[in-house]
Amino acid sequence: MLTPLPIPDAFTPEDCDRIVALAAAGPLRPAGLVRGVSDAATRRAELCWLDDRPEGAWVTDRLVALVAQANRDHFGFALEEFGESAQVARYGAEVQGHFAWHADIGEGRLARRRKLTAVVQLSDPADYAGGALELWPHGAPTEAPRTRGAAILFPSFTLHRVSPVTEGTRHSLTIWAHGPAFR
Repeated sequence: MLTPLPIPDAFTPEDCDRIVALAAAGPLRPAGLVRGVSDAATRRAELCWLDDRPEGAWVTDRLVALVAQANRDHFGFALEEFGESAQVARYGAEVQGHFAWHADIGEGRLARRRKLTAVVQLSDPADYAGGALELWPHGAPTEAPRTRGAAILFPSFTLHRVSPVTEGTRHSLTIWAHGPAFR
């Protein structure tokens, strides 16, 4: 099935606090695009990769199990690996953090093999304005759930964006599952 799959209670609010603290404990780096390209008009955020944080293994384990189950039950894609680390992104109002319309399949060695994307809402929706994760799976944009701890899984070729954050800060957690090219 190609329809995005919301999972309302993927992580608890306490889990979300732990993940945000884990990301904040080390330096956050300016977010780029595939192959280290930067373009502030396309993406303005900071991020950390959880494989840089040894105490983050539990997060990756939980995400891998979540994606594997969702794939078995809903998508049925040929998946082979999780070749990229989970990523925590920080979108701050001070820079109007955003990510323009894009698909997660790209030119990079791993990006071209992305099959499924999972995004978890780490922030309380009352802590920011703007910053909506919007998906465009079937001819019109729809907004992903903003419930703290909710996940949304979708095929990596689905167009999506994060609208500019106008107040506060939005944190999210993302991972990609990889496999052979779509046919």
